[in-house]
Amino acid sequence: MNARLRSPLKNALGLGSARAGSHHFVVQRLTAAALVLLGLWFVWTVLELLHLDYAGAHALVAQPLNAVLLLAFVVAAFWHAQLGLQVVIEDYVHTRGSQLVLQVAVKFLCFIGAAASVLAILKIALGR
Repeated sequence: MNARLRSPLKNALGLGSARAGSHHFVVQRLTAAALVLLGLWFVWTVLELLHLDYAGAHALVAQPLNAVLLLAFVVAAFWHAQLGLQVVIEDYVHTRGSQLVLQVAVKFLCFIGAAASVLAILKIALGR
């Protein structure tokens, strides 16, 4: 990039385009699209679960297709939530230290939530 097109502060700090914004945008839109489709399936599944007892609900979730779709829903939901919260923190938290702490906390909590959910689904699907 031509140095005269950058602000003096950017020249002094050596900052230019990070070229990562479009990736974040695309991933956020892909997870949103996946959640629309998976959300329709999830609502149908929840409506089916309302009429079942524990054993029937367990059997429904343990079916391979339902387990895979539930895993995809959980992973997409936590990933999408993390991306959305990252944007909110970047836009509205102006202290660099607070931003860093909040970003790490959000990533950690989303990872823990996704991991716990995946473990629970696998435990049901594998019958353990």
